[in-house]
Amino acid sequence: MLRRCLCTKRRAGLPNDELYGLTSQVRRSAGSIGANIAEGCGADTDADFARFLTMALRSASELEYHLLLAHDLEMLSPDDYERLHSDVNEVKKMLIAFVRRLRPRSEWPSDQASEA
Repeated sequence: MLRRCLCTKRRAGLPNDELYGLTSQVRRSAGSIGANIAEGCGADTDADFARFLTMALRSASELEYHLLLAHDLEMLSPDDYERLHSDVNEVKKMLIAFVRRLRPRSEWPSDQASEA
């Protein structure tokens, strides 16, 4: 769905390589979320698993930025942006909650502690 949205919306005067570059970044960051979770499932300790979940959270934040950029460049409609942004935020909330279950509060990254 996102690929179709990015490829069919107005390109705000961007050359094709810029359009496909952003699409590639969206794909990469979205794929990285699941890949980090899957890799973390093989971790030997809760702390190691939490580290992979934190990497997935960073990828989700990166995806959130790329979606905002696509919206700002009018490559993504406001409705599509809101829906996708909401989905990414839900994933981020789940990841934060999972990391908190695995780590004591003193080990939370500072950006997560403020969202408590």
